[in-house]
Amino acid sequence: MSFRDNLREAIDYCGLEQKELSYLSKIPLRSIESYLRKNSSIPSADKAVKIAQILGVTVEFLVTGKKPPAGTSAVTDPEIQKLIRNIKKLPKASQRIVIKNATNLVEILKVVTDIAPQ
Repeated sequence: MSFRDNLREAIDYCGLEQKELSYLSKIPLRSIESYLRKNSSIPSADKAVKIAQILGVTVEFLVTGKKPPAGTSAVTDPEIQKLIRNIKKLPKASQRIVIKNATNLVEILKVVTDIAPQ
């Protein structure tokens, strides 16, 4: 599979929209869109790392599609793996609600963190 296909799979798996990935990674939406087009470009290494971190996968997965050994996941954080497994057990409508609420919570936390004195 291509970078484009692997990126699409990871985005779909996380339930993110392109604009959300753009915002979270601070990579312009046009760039994200270009990585997903049929004649797609491939991001620089630093952008690929940002994207992989946001999606909770490895850069190796995005570039090669190589999945981790059986019984493991392309998602690197064990807590996120557990959360994803639990969300996937829910009905689709409930999954969408949880994902939307989690996305909203992340946005709120970013605003609060940016405003909070350091």
